[in-house]
This record gives sequence, structure tokens and C-alpha cells, in this order.
Amino acid sequence: MSLHTRRIDALLLLMTLIWGSNYAIVKHAFAQIDPQAFNAVRLIVASVVFLGVMAAIRSRPPKRRADGSFASTFYTPSPRKGWDVIVLIGLGIVGQCLFQYWLVGGRPQSSVANVAILAAAAPVLSGLASAALGEERVTPAHWSGAVLSLAGIYIVVGRGLTVGASTLPGDVMMFAAVCCWAIYTLGSRTLMNRHSPLAVTGLSMAIGTLLYVPAVMPHIRAVAWGRVSVGTWLAMVYSALFALCISYTIWYAAVREIGSARTSVYSNLVPLVAMGTAVLFLNEPLDPRKLMGAAAILVGVALTRVKLANPNPE
Repeated sequence: MSLHTRRIDALLLLMTLIWGSNYAIVKHAFAQIDPQAFNAVRLIVASVVFLGVMAAIRSRPPKRRADGSFASTFYTPSPRKGWDVIVLIGLGIVGQCLFQYWLVGGRPQSSVANVAILAAAAPVLSGLASAALGEERVTPAHWSGAVLSLAGIYIVVGRGLTVGASTLPGDVMMFAAVCCWAIYTLGSRTLMNRHSPLAVTGLSMAIGTLLYVPAVMPHIRAVAWGRVSVGTWLAMVYSALFALCISYTIWYAAVREIGSARTSVYSNLVPLVAMGTAVLFLNEPLDPRKLMGAAAILVGVALTRVKLANPNPE
């Protein structure tokens, strides 16, 4: 495995640590503020940060490398064409506005187990779409790993899996959010052939935020903002900077480097990190069943990386 590949893996692991620990942080904030209002604030903060960083980088481009190229994770000299703008608007609508609205709205109406299982379907959807569109050659090892990690998540949270009218609205919204995430992940890859992950993520998030905030305005107006604690404000800023700005940039840099199918499987590590956070900070019990599920998740994710670790050129 090359040094570059190991760096991508390390960054993706950092991303899963951020997303997994984010659950415990926002859980306390949701006791004080409406989830949609919380999400609106963090999207605004993240969009402003993205646009500010992009403007700063544009004003002072990084030095060229020895081969004449730029560090394109953060900067690219390619101009945005008309079709690029249309795609960015589409990504903002689907991958930011609709995804965020359905994700935040569906989670409270579903069960923890249903949410985890539906989220774990994202790598499978991404793999199927990538294979169907001919963007990636998805190997049997990848499919085995995706299924094994999905089984591991079921072992960890499957006892709470429910099917019925009580969770159906939330389940439908969560599945719609998963589909939006898969579309966003795949759709962004064509843009990132010419533009940086920072620009694609930042601009699409700003577009999505402009649509999302008016859609949840009743939730925002219902919050007594003067009573919101400092801890909740810090949670919103933390979630904006780490769970959105840093993690999204890592995600799309990885999509460009190793493909959407392999990047998506790393999302299955998030419930594992959330479980560990709950054990350490919320004193939740850790039993052999959860350990077995955790092992299956880790082995499954490792299997999806076999192709890159041991290339098999055609």
C-alpha cells in the first residue's frame, strides 16, 4: 500500500471519529434546541467558513509543485463553466438541502437500529450505481466487505430493528436521505475531475443552505434563542467546523482518489465509533455481541480495501 493510500485511509478514519463522536455531542444540544434549527445554524456557519477559506485561497494561490500542478485538494485554476454551475446547483439541492432535511427530520421518527441499518445501505447503493454507470470496477472482495460490515452493524444494533407504522414515516425519510447522499457522492465526482473538493463541497453547501434555511424557518422562529446555553452554541460551532467542513472535505477528496464505492464503506465505521463513545462517556454496557459486530464491521471495511492494497491490473 502506497504512502498516498495510507494517508487517505488515515484521513477517512479521522472523519469517522469526528462523525461518530458528533452523535454524543449533538444529543445533549437537541435536548435544548430543535434539531432542524440546530442544523440550520451549523450549515450557515459551515457555509460561511467554506466561502471564506475559498476566497482566501483564491486571493493567494498555493505555490506550484515541481510538475507545475497545484495542491488541488484546496485549489484549482480551472474556471467554472455553465454546466458546472448547473451540476453544483443540483448537488446543493439533492446533497445538501434535501439530504439534511430528511436526515434530521427522519431520525427522531425512526428507531436507532433502523437508522443505522438504513445508513449502512449507502455503500451498497453507491457500489451498485458505480458499477452500473461504469465509473468503477467493483470487485467481489468489495461486495463481500460491504455485506459483512452491514451484518456487523445489524449485530450491534439489530435487536432494536422494527418494522411498522410507528417508524414508517421516519424510515422513508431516512431512506430518501441515504439515496440523496449516494447521488451527491456520485454526482460530485465528475466536477472534482476539474475542481477541488473544497470548492465543490463549499459551493454546493452554500447553495443548499440558501434553500434549507427558509424551509425550516418555522423551527428557527420557535427557538427561544436568548435561552440557548453557551454549551449548545459551542456544539453547533464544533459540529459545523468538524462534522461538516473538515469531514466533508476529507470525504470528497477520498471520493476523487479511491472512488465513491470504497469511500462510502467507511461510513459503516461511524456506528462503531458512536458505540465506543457511548461506552466511554455515557456508560453504556459493552457485551460480547457488540464486540463480535464490531469485529465484523472492521473486517468488512478492510476487505473493501484489498484491491488498492494488492492491485490486480487487467
